[in-house]
Amino acid sequence: MTTQLEAPTVTVTKVGSALGAVIGGVQLGGELAPATVTAIRQALLTHKVIFFRDQQHLDDAGQLAFAQLLGTPTLAHPTAKSIDGASNVLPIDSDYSKANSWHTDVTFVDRIPAISLLRAVTLPAYGGNTSWANTVTAYENLPVALKALVDRLWAVHSNVYDYAGRLDESRVGGIDVKFQQYHDQFVSQLFETEHPVVRVHPETGERSLVLGHFVRRFVGLTAAETSQLFQLLQNRVTNLDNTVRWQWQPGDLAIWDNRATQHYGVADYDDQPRRLHRITLAGDVPVSVDGVRSTPRTGDAAHFSLLDS
Repeated sequence: MTTQLEAPTVTVTKVGSALGAVIGGVQLGGELAPATVTAIRQALLTHKVIFFRDQQHLDDAGQLAFAQLLGTPTLAHPTAKSIDGASNVLPIDSDYSKANSWHTDVTFVDRIPAISLLRAVTLPAYGGNTSWANTVTAYENLPVALKALVDRLWAVHSNVYDYAGRLDESRVGGIDVKFQQYHDQFVSQLFETEHPVVRVHPETGERSLVLGHFVRRFVGLTAAETSQLFQLLQNRVTNLDNTVRWQWQPGDLAIWDNRATQHYGVADYDDQPRRLHRITLAGDVPVSVDGVRSTPRTGDAAHFSLLDS
């Protein structure tokens, strides 16, 4: 189904019932008309992740200029190095990292990014797709009893086991040096933050589950209880009916609402090179259903991101 938004050339075509839409009729950059930017943001809030084809003209500067129309860019990452000369751009590069674990970006800090923009740079001949899951519908579809539990539940998130720093221990001869160096960089400064498991979206008012790879434990629960409950809730998020999978093509750009989704980069491309460039936009501090804000335990992320007002 294709719909047309207020901006006369912008079309929106759904690609999944739970989330996802392709946006057509737009050449991205920093000179878009306000009506077009409004239409893109409206589509993002509605569909949680949106995709643009045929944006081969974009480079890092163009991606950043467009991102600035949607919000305030953060640094590339609280600890990882950005691309030289582009402090806001994080390379997702198969040479030293893979995002093959379900996560919401940078939940180990208090000011979780609101929006992420990911642009294809180098793609493998096969594989390397990315999947997204809708954390709003995952919450909405919980039984009443589980909602009552998670509405008051808090979790500690940490970067100690950051998805992009996971070590590739399957190679003959031991741990890959590049992976080890990248992991050491990611955990060079410790961050731990207490987040509500259910947050209220600041723009839509929807409730969503704040989970994913960075969760270390639930406050007040044992390790065994955390593990069992985490898997139960994560399975609700990542149920295939609650996801959409995108097959990357050259010139693609994906944008997702980081407050309402998780995502997973599928590592099914063998040793082929795969590189995408990510920019994140400043978000607010999550607020629980009873109005309590997230609290940092360790680490100050003020250098990474302003707070979105």
